[in-house]
Amino acid sequence: MKNVLVFLAEGFEEIEAVTIVDLLRRADINCKTISITSKREVMGAHGVPFVADMLFDEKICMEAVGLVLPGGMPGTVNLQNHAGLTKVLEQFYKQNKFIGAICAAPMIFGKLGFLKDKKATIYPGMEENLKGAKCSTDIVCYDGNIMTSRAPGTAMAFGLKLIEVFADEKKAKEVKEALVY
Repeated sequence: MKNVLVFLAEGFEEIEAVTIVDLLRRADINCKTISITSKREVMGAHGVPFVADMLFDEKICMEAVGLVLPGGMPGTVNLQNHAGLTKVLEQFYKQNKFIGAICAAPMIFGKLGFLKDKKATIYPGMEENLKGAKCSTDIVCYDGNIMTSRAPGTAMAFGLKLIEVFADEKKAKEVKEALVY
């Protein structure tokens, strides 16, 4: 079965990564965490260590159904500077496959030129990084194959929207109700 991959870099925003992974797994969607470092243990932006499911592997990434980037600093910059991840993101974009980012991470899509004429959102004050986008203050924007969200506080809404994309609205509603959200 194909996976949705959530990428972890040193300094990632813990709430965003964990919420996304938790919600997808509650919805029985195959979701794996990928460390872009040389080890599976990755330190979050607030000093919380996490153990990723696996290390970055381009072949495994290309077999995924979707790629998701949590934000955080310096996590976003570390994701942006990973050549292998950039290559995989470019391939997904060209093939019109799903890519998503939350908080500061949509800046990666802006830098890569993915957002031209697309509705997108980012952490408040970082809008200049959404090169070519139709900037929005919506909590979650989903335009074509690209989904963006604003901040740690929007991680639940982002995760529920991911469930709609990779399962359906009914499953998203079930998870939402079970969490009393």
